[in-house]
Amino acid sequence: MAEDDLPEDSKLTRTKRLWAEAGKFLTGRAARPEQERLPPGQHLVRDWPVLDLGQHPNVPLATWRLDVVGLVEMPLSLDWAQFQALPQTELRTDIHCVTTWSRYDNDWRGVRVRDLLDVARPVEAARFVLLHASDGYTTNLPLEDFAAPDAILATHWQGQPLTREHGGPMRAVVPHLYFWKSAKWLSRIELIGADRAGFWERNGYHMYGDPWREQRYSED
Repeated sequence: MAEDDLPEDSKLTRTKRLWAEAGKFLTGRAARPEQERLPPGQHLVRDWPVLDLGQHPNVPLATWRLDVVGLVEMPLSLDWAQFQALPQTELRTDIHCVTTWSRYDNDWRGVRVRDLLDVARPVEAARFVLLHASDGYTTNLPLEDFAAPDAILATHWQGQPLTREHGGPMRAVVPHLYFWKSAKWLSRIELIGADRAGFWERNGYHMYGDPWREQRYSED
């Protein structure tokens, strides 16, 4: 599906634009990661809420591909077997959603982003990434954040393969940013020189999305 086909005038999108305009959920309270585990304005949950654009693409492993394109020395187009042949890593992280829920101690398995980038070899001009999903969703983030030590391209959660509703067979997980930056059903990683807004960033959300600074919404 093309990005132009995404429902930017859907009820969900209109609602979240209104949240951005009103500053919904903002507390104004400062918190420091070294002192607190729960960012300001967040509450803990034990389940894992499902939030998306209302589409759960079916991506069979037989046809699954991950492309790494743009400002890299070695563009990649990996099938599932090639992706699984990359070094596998297990990590435990917290996650924080812009809609105010957080969940502690999520166990992931998959390919660490740094290990994939070691193969693709970003060129010096690469500064940002734009993540593309199979449902047409996009989101942007700085390359240094995408390559953080705990950023992972996850295929498993809590010891089980990722379910379709949570982005299976593979999704990005960048735990130090709000979770809309962790694209589900990831299909293409585009390395770029200048920042470019993704879907929610065009619809009122912050270009960076640091939970500890409550960067929920655009500053414009």
